[in-house]
Amino acid sequence: MSCIRFNTPAQRQAMRDHRPAMLTAEEAAALHPAPEFTESKLRRLRLLASDPNPKIREAVASSYNTPEDLFLTLANDPDEGVRGCVAKNEATPCDILRSLASDRSETVRGWVAVNYYVPADVMEKLAKDRSRTVRSLVKWKAQLAEEDQTETPAAAEPALRP
Repeated sequence: MSCIRFNTPAQRQAMRDHRPAMLTAEEAAALHPAPEFTESKLRRLRLLASDPNPKIREAVASSYNTPEDLFLTLANDPDEGVRGCVAKNEATPCDILRSLASDRSETVRGWVAVNYYVPADVMEKLAKDRSRTVRSLVKWKAQLAEEDQTETPAAAEPALRP
């Protein structure tokens, strides 16, 4: 006897009809709010930022709750992965992103280029980067922004029938 079950088309349609509705990101966030950020969590971030394991420092660099002084410390970390996590974190202050745009690592500069919150002057600098990859990322991001601006609400709506 096989343990494989084959559903009929009618059974599959019934399962589709009764599946739970998908939640939007906002609805999911409302159902599962982030825990409150406390002093003890801040102390933990400070402790973990000096851990010998770079993966743990990367976790601190990826946190939205990391304070500016830790971002600055982690932006100067010897590990490229840690600096990359600072570069891609949307909570990283602009001045730190500005300094990471001159990082010796092409990967870190690439993460700066795709960070949504990078100032325009930094993007102009990265557009002239010595790395073809970084320049390509800047160009790709500019194209995405262009496409976003050219889309109009009317184009997204279905045409009305007479």
